[in-house]
Amino acid sequence: MSATKSLRSPLIVDMNVQEYFKASLASALSNQKIVAEEDTVYYLVNLLAYYCRAEHLFELTSEGVVLQPLAMRYARAVQADNPAQRRQTLRCLGDVALLIAGFFSGSLSRKAVDVDYYIGMGRSAYGYLSDTSTGSAPARTLAVIYCELSSKFDRFVDVLAEVSESSRQDSSSDILRLYEIWIMTGSPRAANKLRKIGIEPVPGTSRHRVS
Repeated sequence: MSATKSLRSPLIVDMNVQEYFKASLASALSNQKIVAEEDTVYYLVNLLAYYCRAEHLFELTSEGVVLQPLAMRYARAVQADNPAQRRQTLRCLGDVALLIAGFFSGSLSRKAVDVDYYIGMGRSAYGYLSDTSTGSAPARTLAVIYCELSSKFDRFVDVLAEVSESSRQDSSSDILRLYEIWIMTGSPRAANKLRKIGIEPVPGTSRHRVS
């Protein structure tokens, strides 16, 4: 029995966005001739759907909105009070490393660290999770997912990069930004652009009422 159902969680957001990323991932995997387990693909779909909400990726601090460095996430994992907290922190580290190295790789051109740093950190985080996820059936299924994410990390970076390229509308706007604008403002223009690329904004998900 596939563990897909057992892995369903609040990470899943509106089904239209999830379905968009599911189709985009399937296309990218096919184009690059990469074979991945069904549960691993499902994990990646949920990862993209979850982090399309900016508040899940960035943190609000006294200095403004920032992306917490991987080194700081790693330090938090090392200092964790218990193994469960350590694994959760490393899962976030792996997810963010994969997302930045693949989907947002363009942002690394302005930073001191390169994509290799994110690949190394992410691969190690998922590798640790694979080795320590034991016991229950869901945990063992996650171990298999983490193992594949670790062993094929650089390949999945390329897959997410292709998904990013396919979702980009022009030099300054992409699907994630359009959806975030819709969520935050209820912008009719953003909604129309989403519809043109096959994504129907879900009524009631915007934080603002559209007149």
